[in-house]
Amino acid sequence: MTCRALLLTGTVGVGKTTTADAVADRLRSAGVPHAVVDLDELRRCWPAPADDPFHTALSLRNLAALAGGYRDAGAERLVLAGVVETRADRQRHEDALGVPLQVVRLLAPADVVAPRLRARHAGDPDGLAWHLHRRGELDAVLDAADVADTAVAVAGLDRAEVADAVLRAAGWSQKSVVADG
Repeated sequence: MTCRALLLTGTVGVGKTTTADAVADRLRSAGVPHAVVDLDELRRCWPAPADDPFHTALSLRNLAALAGGYRDAGAERLVLAGVVETRADRQRHEDALGVPLQVVRLLAPADVVAPRLRARHAGDPDGLAWHLHRRGELDAVLDAADVADTAVAVAGLDRAEVADAVLRAAGWSQKSVVADG
């Protein structure tokens, strides 16, 4: 089977990592060898260089190493959670993966995301303020960049429903998950 990759992107607090984990649950249930990669973890290093404040170069180096290892270990699907803000960065991620990359953007209104951010940053007023501001800013960046192949609205859905919607949107239905489709 040919390995394929899926990137879940969207603004802060939209549920990228939670959805990646739920997609992994679906793949595991279908018996599909896979790996999940949280792009934030690949860039978690301090300090970041001034010309690369989100450590994109470090993330791409780490992604290339992990993707090769996961493919060698038999992963047929790679599920990534993270933000890719430009078409050029999307291509750089696909190049690092070494397999075709499909991008699904998760969408949720501010009134859905803000409570998640408030819970996540309880006791961190500066972090909360930054993330609340970044939510709108990043949504606008992603709207303008148009890097996603498709989008899934997550408001009102539980994590399993979002995973199912993502798999359908990506064309990774139960049949195509286990076939090369």
